[in-house]
Amino acid sequence: MLKEERFNHILKVIKKRGKVFYETLSEDLNISEDTVRRDIESLHNNGLLLKVRGGAISVSRNPLSFQDRTRYLLEEKELIALKAQQLIKKGQTIFMDGGSTICAIATSLPSNSSFRLVTNNMALVPIISKFRDIELIILGGIHDRETATNTGGQTCHEVNQYIASLYFMGTCALQKDFGISAVFQNDGEVKQSMLRNANKTFALVNSSNLNTTEHYKVCDIKDISGMITDLATDDSQLDDFRNLGIRLI
Repeated sequence: MLKEERFNHILKVIKKRGKVFYETLSEDLNISEDTVRRDIESLHNNGLLLKVRGGAISVSRNPLSFQDRTRYLLEEKELIALKAQQLIKKGQTIFMDGGSTICAIATSLPSNSSFRLVTNNMALVPIISKFRDIELIILGGIHDRETATNTGGQTCHEVNQYIASLYFMGTCALQKDFGISAVFQNDGEVKQSMLRNANKTFALVNSSNLNTTEHYKVCDIKDISGMITDLATDDSQLDDFRNLGIRLI
């Protein structure tokens, strides 16, 4: 059976039953459980189901898919912030750059959060100062009052002194063929420095910024680990970004 046929079978079963199990799928498709796991992983990364212990469940059963938005009554940036929480672990070093979505993540952090935050975003200072167990490192540089960030050569130089487990990249524009782009070159250069020094990078993308471009190119889609959007992961607006080797959240 072709991979595409297996994918189609798995999605049909999960749509009908709401969940699937490795063992059952292995028997149904006459393939090994290792192959089933790889298929589930691929579908999970493309936002078409949610991987759980022993199998997978429909994204509609996952509160992080936010399909029932009236129940949650959250704005787009708060949706992205809540989704981002699943990636934050104790003891990590995390890069965060500028933007209001980044501030939404900081505002929504659990009170017992404990990690090292390296940022050029001055608007984060009063928010993070309330968290006793977050070590806050502010990058120097030229302060841009319009974006409330520090930028320039000094900022990029200081970024290079750190290695981050995770980088949350605020995103002005993202398009399948042209990648991620920024309004301001100095902002884009800081993003590039953080990207080079992070093990995993997740672009934070409001749906209104999908399939748009700005003048300064930051990176290609293949250079990031994933995208976090305000959309349900099976939303058709994300179809162009599936099977690109990135995770959709």
